[in-house]
Amino acid sequence: MQKYLSQENFSTLLEKLIASGKRVVAPKLNAGTVLYEPLKNPAEIVIDRMPRRSGKEAFFPICEEIISYGKEGQKVTVTDIDPARFPETVLVGVRPCDAAAIPMLDAVFSWDYRDEFFLERRKKTTVVGMACTEADDACFCTAVGLSPGDPKGGDILLTQVEGGGYLCRAQSEKGEALVAAHAALFSEPDGHKSLPLAEPQTEKIDLQKVKKWLDTNFEHPDWDSIATRCVGCGACAFVCPACHCFDIVDEGTEKSGTRRKNWDACGFWKFTHHASGHNPRDLQPKRYRNRIMHKFKYYDDKFGQRLCTGCGRCIRLCPAGIDIAAIVEDISKK
Repeated sequence: MQKYLSQENFSTLLEKLIASGKRVVAPKLNAGTVLYEPLKNPAEIVIDRMPRRSGKEAFFPICEEIISYGKEGQKVTVTDIDPARFPETVLVGVRPCDAAAIPMLDAVFSWDYRDEFFLERRKKTTVVGMACTEADDACFCTAVGLSPGDPKGGDILLTQVEGGGYLCRAQSEKGEALVAAHAALFSEPDGHKSLPLAEPQTEKIDLQKVKKWLDTNFEHPDWDSIATRCVGCGACAFVCPACHCFDIVDEGTEKSGTRRKNWDACGFWKFTHHASGHNPRDLQPKRYRNRIMHKFKYYDDKFGQRLCTGCGRCIRLCPAGIDIAAIVEDISKK
């Protein structure tokens, strides 16, 4: 089902969603940086810049409480945080590379254990994607089999049209419900021509060859040269839409506190540091090797897809200039 949504009606739609009490999360300028954050009014949305971090924070926050505890005398009280309290959310302006990562996270958080914190947020969130009309030299979605107009992972896909406004395609029950609830704002798409999509300057990588090499070269000496520049800062994992490592810690005093789930990264030295003092990934090349293996082998072995959408954030923000697309392309040619 494809409809036309004018720029004015797009703002009206956001306004109505906010007024209805829904949490409307979209790219928004915060101290000079674009992040996915709740909107207070439609004018705050930024659609011409990719957010620094991905949209996964709507379901998987950087830090969240999972229980609280208190002690009074000899009595200890432990209180669960109820996932049902999470608000209805509309995630708007999601880049296709971010939306495509959402099903990847779905698989992880509902596999051997159902993470109700993640799953309750997913159930209550409608994802409104927006096709990309611009790309920079770090974008490589086409290299991993996606595209700037890929609908994967979203409930609605918006595509900008000449003269302003959007073509709107609902592609799930959630998307159809949102359009139906605001039907007066949408019209037939007759005569509206979409703007050309972005064209990332990357050739498609043969990911089957990449996986084949990874299957048999865990101890290959090339890993030292591949990962020699990695400093283990974790920036790549924290901006990645598909990375999902986390730690659980207790914060507080003996009287009261909370148990929290916090983002973590396999590039950190402490990530695999045992209580005994042993660390199976004691050197940085081993940790970076795990990042490549996880994205292009381990996750594929388990779920049948790669854990990378080609958003390019890790390339843009790596302080050492590591280019994961170039690394994977080199592996495909070995």
